[in-house]
Amino acid sequence: MTGNKSVLVIGGGVAGIQASLDLAEQDFKVYLVEKNSSIGGRMSQLDKTFPTNDCSICILAPKMLECFGHENITVLSYAELKEVSGEKGDFTVTVRKKPRYVDEEKCTGCSACEDACLLKDRFPDEFDMGLGKRGAAYLPFAQAVPRVAVIDEERCIFITKGKCGKAPACKEACERDAIDFEQKEEEIVLHVGAIIFATGLDAYEPYEIEEYGYGRIENVITGLQYERMINAGGPTGGHLVRLSSDGKPAKKLAFILCVGSRDLKKYPYCSSVCCMYATKSGMLAREHEEDMESFVFYTDLRAFGRGFQEYIERGTEEYGINYIRARPAKITANVDKSPVIWYEDTQSGELKRMEVDLVILATALVPSKGVEELAKVSGVELDEYGFFKVKDPLYAPVDTTREGIFVCGFAQSPKDISDSVAQASGAAGRAGEVISIALSSK
Repeated sequence: MTGNKSVLVIGGGVAGIQASLDLAEQDFKVYLVEKNSSIGGRMSQLDKTFPTNDCSICILAPKMLECFGHENITVLSYAELKEVSGEKGDFTVTVRKKPRYVDEEKCTGCSACEDACLLKDRFPDEFDMGLGKRGAAYLPFAQAVPRVAVIDEERCIFITKGKCGKAPACKEACERDAIDFEQKEEEIVLHVGAIIFATGLDAYEPYEIEEYGYGRIENVITGLQYERMINAGGPTGGHLVRLSSDGKPAKKLAFILCVGSRDLKKYPYCSSVCCMYATKSGMLAREHEEDMESFVFYTDLRAFGRGFQEYIERGTEEYGINYIRARPAKITANVDKSPVIWYEDTQSGELKRMEVDLVILATALVPSKGVEELAKVSGVELDEYGFFKVKDPLYAPVDTTREGIFVCGFAQSPKDISDSVAQASGAAGRAGEVISIALSSK
């Protein structure tokens, strides 16, 4: 294969994986660049997917392994795009690969380095949304691909202070001699015919919405934190418990929609998936405990996808989810640290209060951190909300403002998993088309 029959895919979530597999099956060479130490993206953090309630990682993990093992795909994890030059059909890109201080060829993911780490303090685990803890040497998550440990250079005392007992404990524990503190950052230059952005999403952290008490009231969490709690592989082993010191089982849950989204002062757009994942979360709670109560506070319900309205009806009829049309004004905590929601029932006009065990905030979903720099480096435009701008939402929904560079998934606009996957295939088709035309004209 020539360099021009190659495609660079930025982002290793489900959209990036799908685009890579589609291209690889058409005999294109694909370079999949992921800024984290494992591919998988946000979908790997979820417990189930709506509207089927299928296991998320059960769907995703086979795709992750297929992608990593495909002969036409090179996965560059722990790496970022640094520079782009050239034009469609003939781009030159520079990728910066960060040192993970672990030899990817030698590491088997046995966790010996993680167990041996001498750090007394543990740090919030990003994958578990800060609810779990990890050391300086760690595996990103159980199904990580590649299954290779990484050493946090900001936390590791051998890197920061030059000492760790008599010798680096992780290095002594590794039977494969995979720990390599001599690793340096490297730059990789690639020649590709097209580029696809599949950079996914981040979740807004609502610290500044003081009336909801996030970060101050212990039993107020976000939707992604809830996903990690209810997941059997998460920090609580799948048990819904109060995060206050009593640690009691949570029996009464409240979901508040549109926290930060559809808000002219913050994110004026709809995040697309919140109504449905709140419904899914209420279903999962009842499946865990038969006496669980769930209340969803909403402005209006947007069930626009196939089977979505039926899904909400099923949540009400089979799982006892209570939908309350209201925008809570404030959350306080009583003496036992149970959250108390103060709200106006907009249907009756009454002012009410409700005491619950956990409040789950369905926060705005926003473009992934770093897209501004990516846009600057690649010479493409962003729209007013920070998503990659396309030429036309209807006629060219995956074409960015620079020829030969395409976008898919949440990087283009808020959408669910199935729509992200469908658009990823569309972006792969357009990338293949541009390359084929460029090669045929030579």
